[in-house]
Amino acid sequence: MEIQVLEKKRKNIDIPLDTFRSLSIKAAAEGKNLKLFIENLLISEAKAISDEELYKYLSETKTDGDVYLNETEQKNFENWLGI
Repeated sequence: MEIQVLEKKRKNIDIPLDTFRSLSIKAAAEGKNLKLFIENLLISEAKAISDEELYKYLSETKTDGDVYLNETEQKNFENWLGI
């Protein structure tokens, strides 16, 4: 039996009171506490972001990193992603 350990990151967030109330009501309607409800919303949003979008963003904003591909490999990869 294999056990998978997920790494987690804690982050405090500030939200407007009306947003807090609305999300609390929605969470209660689904039988969840607010924290779990918000975590599930964020997980769903993160899963909706495609690898292509992430790669495009990182290649435009984090250009100072190490280059692990040669120019041909990088072009092929970018063509495969459609960017």
